[in-house]
Amino acid sequence: MSTLEPPIRQEFQYDLAPAAPASLQRRLPAVQRLWQQGWVRKSVVLAVLALLWELAARWQDNDLLLPTFEQTARAFVEGIASGELVEKVEVSLLVLVQGYVAGIALAFVLTALAVSTRLGRDLLETLVAMFNPLPAIALLPLAMLWLGLGNASLVFVIVHAVLWPLALGTYAGFQSVPATLRMAGRNYGLTGLPFVVQILVPAALPAIVSGLKIGWAFAWRTLIAAELVFGASSGKGGLGWYIFQNRNELYTDKVFAGLAAVILIGLAVEHLLFAALERTTVQRWGMRTNG
Repeated sequence: MSTLEPPIRQEFQYDLAPAAPASLQRRLPAVQRLWQQGWVRKSVVLAVLALLWELAARWQDNDLLLPTFEQTARAFVEGIASGELVEKVEVSLLVLVQGYVAGIALAFVLTALAVSTRLGRDLLETLVAMFNPLPAIALLPLAMLWLGLGNASLVFVIVHAVLWPLALGTYAGFQSVPATLRMAGRNYGLTGLPFVVQILVPAALPAIVSGLKIGWAFAWRTLIAAELVFGASSGKGGLGWYIFQNRNELYTDKVFAGLAAVILIGLAVEHLLFAALERTTVQRWGMRTNG
C-alpha cells in the first residue's frame, strides 16, 4: 500500500521596508497632565469651598454671624503680621508635641508588653475597653485639680487622647503579622523587645502609621477644646484661647482666622509630615499603593 506524500508548498521571502520610527508613548495634553497632580485637584476643591463660603457670606450679609472669606483672610494675615497668631500657634504646638510624644511612648510600651506576655495582653485589652470610650476633655477638670492650672493638665488630656487609639491600632497591626514572619524571627533567636522592633514594627507599619494619624487628629482637637477651658481659667493659652477670647469680643473674623489656622496646621501635618513618612516607608517597601 503506497502512502501519499503531502505536496510541498513553495516558499517566498519578501523584504519589508523598515518601519518609520514612532514614539510608543502618547503625550497627554498639558491640562490633563496637570490635573493628574493630587495637589492641583485638592487646590481646586479648596478654591471651590472658598468661593461657596464667599457667596454664602455675601448672601447672609451679616459679618457678625458669617464674615466673608476676604475678611477672614485679612484677619489671618493681620494676625500673622502682628505676631499674635504666631505666638498662639507656638504655645499650642509646644504643648501638643509634649503630649503626643509621651502618648506614643506609652502606647509602644503597652503594645510591646501585650505581644510579649499574656498578662500584658489582658492589661491592654482591659485598659482600652475602659478608657478608650472616655472623652479626653472630660478628664480636664480632674487634671486641673490634680496637676494645677498649667501645661501639665493639657499634656495629661493629650496623652489620654493619643494613647488608646494608637495602642489599639498598633496592637491590631501586630496581631495581623503573618505567622511566617513570626517564625522567621524566632528562628533567628529574636525574643522580647528585639522581636518587636525588628519583626513586628516593620510588618505592622501601615497600621502604626494609621494609628499615628488618628492619634494626631484626636490630640489636636482635644488640645483646642481644652484650651478653651484652660485659657478661660488662667488667662492665657494657645489657639483655643485665641478663638475663645475673640468670640467674647465679637471679632468673628478673628475667630474664623483662628479656625483657619487650626485647619491649615492639620493639613500641613497630614500632607507634609505623614505623607513623607508613608512615602519613605510603607509605599517604598511596597506595603501600600500610592493610588
